[in-house]
Amino acid sequence: MADQSHGHGHGHGHGHGHGHGHGHEGSLKRFVSRVGHAFTPHSHDSADKTDSALESSSRGMRVLAVSFAVLMVTALVQAVIVAFSGSVALLGDTLHNFADALTAVPLAIAFSLGRRAANRRFTYGYGRAEDLAGIVIVLLIAASSALAGYEAIIRLINPQEVAALPWVAAAAIVGFLGNEWVARYRIKVGREIGSAALVADGLHARTDGFTSLAVLLGAGGAALGFPIADPIVGLLITVAILFVLRDAAREIYHRLMDAVDPRLVEHAEAILASVPGVVRAESVRLRWIGHALRAEVDIAVSHELSLVEAHHVAVEAEHRLIHDLPRLRAATVHADPDGPAGIDHHADLITHR
Repeated sequence: MADQSHGHGHGHGHGHGHGHGHGHEGSLKRFVSRVGHAFTPHSHDSADKTDSALESSSRGMRVLAVSFAVLMVTALVQAVIVAFSGSVALLGDTLHNFADALTAVPLAIAFSLGRRAANRRFTYGYGRAEDLAGIVIVLLIAASSALAGYEAIIRLINPQEVAALPWVAAAAIVGFLGNEWVARYRIKVGREIGSAALVADGLHARTDGFTSLAVLLGAGGAALGFPIADPIVGLLITVAILFVLRDAAREIYHRLMDAVDPRLVEHAEAILASVPGVVRAESVRLRWIGHALRAEVDIAVSHELSLVEAHHVAVEAEHRLIHDLPRLRAATVHADPDGPAGIDHHADLITHR
């Protein structure tokens, strides 16, 4: 029998027209349907799956808009207190919060680009723009840690008195609460829609909350008669920011290197193993493009199956993957005949690997 290998690169939605209840059809109708499906050019791209992708981007845009507003209000409240307290530390934190609100801009651009349809040049679409935005955010976190460390060292060398300490402390608390709320919101939604860049931006907001706490603790130390408390705490916060920077950089690095959680691969293998007709999963490859997953898998099917039957198994495997694997938007399934031991149906390709 000829090699029954098939590649299927379809994107599915839950509302597609290929139901799983094939056992209810008559044998003649099922055979005609399979033959037509095997030899007719087809695409399973659906409105449901497209709507899901757009909804993820829309949620990302909503998060950016809300967090931008919260951070701007936080910075404005701090700016008012800076005006009558003369606190240089609080001024630095206020300017920092204004700058951090603006980190929403590269992410908003990335989410907007990600909504564009794939074309002949960008055949996988524009989802990778999120990862580029993530790089910008990591660089901003790095700059924040450098600035915080620099300011702490300068204040350690030249301690400065802080006036209106109760108001400065209140502004620091406002800064912490605003940034922590934004951090939790961005990280939560970022993980739900699979956006590493949004998670990184949430971690960035958390570092800003730490900076605000440094202002609060420094003010408390100054109130107790220890003016160098502010720069000492600032150095400790700088170290904390470096740990956050490490986590954010690692997250973006993994995305750029097409790394995925191994549990996703195990889940995909379990799904394939449950598909009738699949002898085994030969390989499973997953990659993130923006906040969507794509899969390329090789499965082994019985060498006794006809071309139409092997194709049906591959399509069923594709359906199951896209239905059951979270955030998977498209899958390519390649079916190989599981023949006698020792036979390599891809021997002719060895020299090209």
